[in-house]
Amino acid sequence: MALQAPSMMRAPAADRPAALQSSFCATWSVRLPAPARRRAARAATAARITMRVASKQAYICRDCGYIYNDRTPFEKLQDSYFCPVCGAPKRRFKPYQPKVSKDANATDVRKARKEQLKKDEAIGNALPIAIVVGIAALGGLYFYLNSAYN
Repeated sequence: MALQAPSMMRAPAADRPAALQSSFCATWSVRLPAPARRRAARAATAARITMRVASKQAYICRDCGYIYNDRTPFEKLQDSYFCPVCGAPKRRFKPYQPKVSKDANATDVRKARKEQLKKDEAIGNALPIAIVVGIAALGGLYFYLNSAYN
């Protein structure tokens, strides 16, 4: 048995195709170096994730202050969806504009938001009454001034 020196030529493996050669070009298979492939893959992934997150809208439960901010868009949820904290139906949620933090559904944060929601809704409920009282006051002032100066 004679020892042979290892050859510099590798035989083509069965799992990878052999490169085609031409007199004009050394090889037909062109591959990017590994770091460039990783960067291209990372850039494509980052753009896709950024676009998905940018279009998300958070929704807040009016009854308990729970913020729905999951992967499934709120509009695509079934009508039978209920708040996981208080059991309110889907129609009791409204769009929530401020940026949502990681601890948005902690108990103390949620209670503070619930109090703020109650204050905002109380002002909204009292507004029509204030308008009617203001119109009545202007009407009374008009009749008083009209009778006093005529």
